[in-house]
Amino acid sequence: MGIDILSLVFTTFFLTIIFSKVSNALDMISPSDSLTDGMTLVSNDGSFELGFFTQGSSKNRMTPITDSTGLLKTETTGKVVLQAQNRTTVWSVNSTGGVGVRNPTLQLLNSGNLVVKDDIGDSENYWWQSFDYLTDTLLPGMKFGWDLRIGLSRRLAAWKNADDPSPGDLTYGIELQGNLEMVIQKGSVKYVRSGLWNGEGFTGSIYFRNNPFYTYDFIWNEEEVYYINFLKNKSVMSSVVLEQTGGERRRYTWNPETQAWQMYSVHPNNNCDTYGRCGPNGTYKGENEDLELEVFELGTISRATDGFSSNNKLGQGGDTSK
Repeated sequence: MGIDILSLVFTTFFLTIIFSKVSNALDMISPSDSLTDGMTLVSNDGSFELGFFTQGSSKNRMTPITDSTGLLKTETTGKVVLQAQNRTTVWSVNSTGGVGVRNPTLQLLNSGNLVVKDDIGDSENYWWQSFDYLTDTLLPGMKFGWDLRIGLSRRLAAWKNADDPSPGDLTYGIELQGNLEMVIQKGSVKYVRSGLWNGEGFTGSIYFRNNPFYTYDFIWNEEEVYYINFLKNKSVMSSVVLEQTGGERRRYTWNPETQAWQMYSVHPNNNCDTYGRCGPNGTYKGENEDLELEVFELGTISRATDGFSSNNKLGQGGDTSK
């Protein structure tokens, strides 16, 4: 993660959205405007800023603009276009359902979502949004998972290293085959699993249980399967980042006193969080490894034992997946 770059949401063409505290700036552009190198869009509340950036010695993600001629704009049809030298189009995307859009605008929302919407009519009807195309970072309000209607998988892909934002081989997504669960993979090899969803949390991870910091939900129906989280205190800045080094998913929060990002949690944090490393009872035989029992909520244990029935003790028929 580079200096000041935590939320890399829109970097296919080396634009970046970062946490910011700039105010009194534009948060949108219309077809008559454009965003060029040195200019930025800033969300209305000053939390996020969008602009071109240069990062380390990266050669691509996937084909960057190598000079200062970059230009981002939206056309009257709602199409988003990135151009380079001599106005050569290097990237573009057609807005979904763009037919009928009357006055398209490209706007950076307070959530960090970059959207194309019609400035006339329903402000929540987005023709296109960057939150559908994740990179290495998950922000509050992002859907992490599947839109089954169009076969869209919203998953994270780690940077190759701190100076190279091109995708590494570490990915994080929701697996649809068999039982639904979140999986971190190195290439095609499963590395970390969340365990199954039991209605309250994921059975294999304490990080998806009730906490004082954020709320979350897991939606599973015929149209969508996704995880989503929201901060309880909206003044807090936080995100989850998948990092190639260490093969970890880390949650960071901004410390206003030190003016620095602080790691709130990391997963996996021991060998038994790693897929296939431990046996069915969570036993790891590595040297100097601290062994811990899985932590369950009281309500989970009560349901698993039918109200602490003597006929259904844990280890004698109790099922903590309930």
